Amino acid sequence: MKKILLLISFITLSVVSCSDDITGLNADTKNPTTTKPEYLFTNAQKTLVDQMVNASVNRNVFRLFTQYWAETTYPDESQYNLTTRPIPDTHFTTLYRDVLRDLKESKTALNKEVVAGAEETEVLNNKKAIVDIMSAYTFSVLVDTFGDVPYTEALDIEGKPLPKYDDAQTIYKDLISKLTVASASLNSSAGSFGSADLIYAGNTAKWKKFANSLRLRLAVNMHDVDAAYAATQISAAVSAGVMSNNSDDANLVYLGAEPNANPLYVDIVASGRNDFVIADTFVNKLNSLTDPRRAKYFTFAPGTTNYIGGIYGSSNSYTNFSHINETIVQPTFPGTIFDFVETEFLLAEAAARGVAVGGTATIHYNTAITASMERWGVDAANIATYLAQPSVVYNAANWKKSIGEQAWIGLYNRGFEAWISWRRLDFPVLVAPASTYNDITKVPTRYTYPAGEQTVNAANVTAASALINGGDLLTTKIFWDKF
Repeated sequence: MKKILLLISFITLSVVSCSDDITGLNADTKNPTTTKPEYLFTNAQKTLVDQMVNASVNRNVFRLFTQYWAETTYPDESQYNLTTRPIPDTHFTTLYRDVLRDLKESKTALNKEVVAGAEETEVLNNKKAIVDIMSAYTFSVLVDTFGDVPYTEALDIEGKPLPKYDDAQTIYKDLISKLTVASASLNSSAGSFGSADLIYAGNTAKWKKFANSLRLRLAVNMHDVDAAYAATQISAAVSAGVMSNNSDDANLVYLGAEPNANPLYVDIVASGRNDFVIADTFVNKLNSLTDPRRAKYFTFAPGTTNYIGGIYGSSNSYTNFSHINETIVQPTFPGTIFDFVETEFLLAEAAARGVAVGGTATIHYNTAITASMERWGVDAANIATYLAQPSVVYNAANWKKSIGEQAWIGLYNRGFEAWISWRRLDFPVLVAPASTYNDITKVPTRYTYPAGEQTVNAANVTAASALINGGDLLTTKIFWDKF
């Protein structure tokens, strides 16, 4: 036995001594160093939708900004305290590091793929276009949240670790250009990501409508800044084909168990927390209209047959006010980042602004309300009764109020998109609560730049802040919010 061991030791020493190259010992043979572009794309999608729909006060407070919900024990975010918790930092980091970076790596991997045949080439090109569309959407969220943000130097950690902040309007126009190219390049008769696509399951025709509808949103946002340019882009987006019914909605359908359940279920039900009630601002408006969506959106106040909202911006007893409808907090409830309802409200607004979009502002306004109600299961008779109310009938003389208030109702549970609509139209009239952080007197119109960026990328943040009319505050406005 000793002889055998000595022989093995001798052989081992001989092999090692015959080579000076030991770099192979650094290779991790158990953990992968590469991955498929599909995996990166899927992860980016899931992370993006999670960020846009969750209800964690550490990550997403847009439902509070739009006064859909009020808080119970801790009203800090309803009072516009975004510093105790690093809310802007989390939003910024999630979208850049966990979404855009994955999308960039997915595109890089797709560019390296070698395919054979025309059909496979079409599929590959569709994948690249869809990645570009998702990237454009994500950058648009960043602009609509902060204003000027890193763009041309973003996502290059080696070459530009401290990226400059680009002009928001310039970014917008580039996003519109990229969406135009991506939409035109999609071959609707060819496949794409298939089951790796959690939103449209690889349906390129749906992605084309999504891209054009997003282009419509960006152009409508810009109308008060550059009406001629916006009108051209609105008409072009409509001609290219926008969402045409509720089946076109960009939904991510969650699974029945964590970690792939709807974040609302995770944040509200699974966590066992009673942090939110429906805000009085929202409940009172729907009560005044006897809106049939009330039973779909929220519950009666406990022990009553009345819908009662908690005082926005104050602490509220959970047992005294209407709660979030249990349908919305089911683990499988879809997370939506764009829908037909929003598209129709955008078309109504474009028509009201004098842009030819096919159909009148009244038609698109009524279609938007109808689509919202149908989505929530309201029957045709109740829809007709609602539309006939004098306080609901479209008012061309005060179209911003008509569209703004009904879009606010129709976009319920889509806090970010409702916040965009409110800032653009200034309706509904939302008032800051009596008690606010640092005595802020207005509802926030942007996020301040992340504290982490102000520390690490100070020079570029300082330069960007200096360009903001009024400075880097929650109440200053981004470029398209003119009035």
